[in-house]
Amino acid sequence: MSNIEVHTVTGFGEEWSHYNQSALKPQELKTIFDQYFDIFPWPLINQSSVGADFGCGSGRWSKLIAPHVGHLHLIDASPVALKVARQNLRDFKNVTFHHASVEETELPAEGLDFAFSLGVLHHIPDTARALRDIASKLKTGAPLLVYLYYAFDNRPIWYRALWSVSDVARRLISRTSFPVRKFLSKMIAIAIYWPTARFAFVLDKMSVLPNWFPLSYYRDRSLYIMQNDALDRFGTRLEQRFSRKEIETMLKLAGLGNTHFSDHAPYWCAVAYKEPLC
Repeated sequence: MSNIEVHTVTGFGEEWSHYNQSALKPQELKTIFDQYFDIFPWPLINQSSVGADFGCGSGRWSKLIAPHVGHLHLIDASPVALKVARQNLRDFKNVTFHHASVEETELPAEGLDFAFSLGVLHHIPDTARALRDIASKLKTGAPLLVYLYYAFDNRPIWYRALWSVSDVARRLISRTSFPVRKFLSKMIAIAIYWPTARFAFVLDKMSVLPNWFPLSYYRDRSLYIMQNDALDRFGTRLEQRFSRKEIETMLKLAGLGNTHFSDHAPYWCAVAYKEPLC
């Protein structure tokens, strides 16, 4: 496969096998789903629409999309992740699974009514190229919802410095074996994520929570989500981060326009539309 980082793909297969979402409460899943999809143009899709989830992982988002569309393609470079997705969507007959990279997906050009790729393309060597590959599968006017790690372009300098320290830990942890990565990320979730997020919860209840407060996104999340996301964050070898401007530029170069960004965490989540060929 091309345009993938092998260790990263393998790591995600291991991650989704362990955190297969079976312990995640449906209401929490729906709450997180809504945070990503609140900018998605729902009126544009219906029971006849054909779409794709690029980098489906466990299939947790597709599980909530599939009931609303005609057919949904789930694509992932990890056969292990696809096995988890198959299990999670075993009750749906309108889905097809593809073991492929974004570039090598055997879907017809300009055949999709919509697509989404959440938390995936920043783990690909050439993100701009992956966006172009996805755009080539969209019909004119079709939307793409994408979530890419932000470059802290809406955060103060000290916040970026704090992230730089954590990134050193990621680079070290991500090169260990999966049992070690799993253990260390769980300890980070318990010792750092949980107490910091719960303190943010208290501040929020007091209406004094600053919007820059670290890990405030997790203030009402379960420990399961914190452990899953800590592994996702510290256990991944390849991670790229992009500013809002950089994302908008990549989307434009991919032939996608009328870009709209979500104004809340997680950052950056954006929707853009396939523009007609000149």
